[in-house]
Amino acid sequence: PPSVDHRERVLTIPNALTMARILSAPYIGYLIVQQDYGLALAGCVVLGLTDALDGYIARKYSMQSFVGSIIDPAADKALMTTLTLALAYGGLLPTTLAVVIVGRDVALSFAAFFIRWATLPGPKTLKRYFDLSIPSVEVRPTVISKWNTALQLSLMGATLASPVFGIPADFVGLVGLQWLTGATTVLSGLGYLTSKDAVHRLTKAEVAKRIPKPHILPKRK
Repeated sequence: PPSVDHRERVLTIPNALTMARILSAPYIGYLIVQQDYGLALAGCVVLGLTDALDGYIARKYSMQSFVGSIIDPAADKALMTTLTLALAYGGLLPTTLAVVIVGRDVALSFAAFFIRWATLPGPKTLKRYFDLSIPSVEVRPTVISKWNTALQLSLMGATLASPVFGIPADFVGLVGLQWLTGATTVLSGLGYLTSKDAVHRLTKAEVAKRIPKPHILPKRK
């Protein structure tokens, strides 16, 4: 019998906006390295508004997708990693904190690659592995990870704004935010690795419910 794959629509407006955020992150990092902090800060504001917009469109017009649940946090992490490395390079962010933030994201990325392979419906091939229209898992952010994302965004925004508005690097509010962000970064990383609900393996019934019309793939010869 022919194999049946439940595929979802990947090319949606929310997903396109999310991909635009991912592709824009390196340019923001470049601006920071060039010490063009004002333009980099304005770019971060635009990306933040885009993040809110793609979420609104997805909910308003029922464009939520399994792919979106993965690439949306990936876009946040791409921007956070870029900002972290660029600000640490410029001496605006402590190196130790940068290692904690980037190290957690690298560990989670390796875990994600393994989970994708482990949960991919057979037959397991590289082509199917990288085919995002074949869903296998759904990422469900934990409470602590949501707080951590908000704190990281606040810290990066405040750190980037500090040279623009003349705020000293040792300002007590900024230092306190660094410690709080570092603590929640470690806790959120442990939460993703230990929580049973953060990464949900999709059942055939769940996929069929969300994607009711599967494509029938021809049988391989």
